[in-house]
Amino acid sequence: MSGAPGEAPDGGVTDPDVDLRVPAHRAETAGAHAVAVLAAVAAGGALGACARYGLTLLWPVAPGGFPWSVLAVNAAGCALIGVLMALLEEPGGRASDGRGPGGARPRHPLARPFLGTGVLGGFTTVSAYALDAVRLLEEGAVGAALLYLGATLAAALGAVWAATAATRAAVAR
Repeated sequence: MSGAPGEAPDGGVTDPDVDLRVPAHRAETAGAHAVAVLAAVAAGGALGACARYGLTLLWPVAPGGFPWSVLAVNAAGCALIGVLMALLEEPGGRASDGRGPGGARPRHPLARPFLGTGVLGGFTTVSAYALDAVRLLEEGAVGAALLYLGATLAAALGAVWAATAATRAAVAR
């Protein structure tokens, strides 16, 4: 065991946002606060899912068409996740006083569950992504399905990386 950040005692990898070996992190999901976290995630998820549904109504996929709307939703959602996580991260771990990047501003303890897990988790969609790929395959558009699967993955990863880097650079100024 090296004790490196993100490494669990058994050598596995842990979530860098929540390390249940740290008492303050355990407290975030314990007791009455757990109900508040669950409510924040549920409310945020409902908002995010409704926003995604609204966008897909405004930009529907034509029968036999390429699912550009879901690709765009997932890429935009990942970019927003990158911005949010960069704004909420604290160098060297969580600040005991609840301050954000560099200790500059306080953040609400439900900001990450509501906005990150809830709103943006509900906005982005793996289920529609998978269903669209299956639909393309069932229509015999194997090339389009593979392009969609790869393009969505590349767009999502590229968006979260670029948005995180840009936000960190902007915050560092």
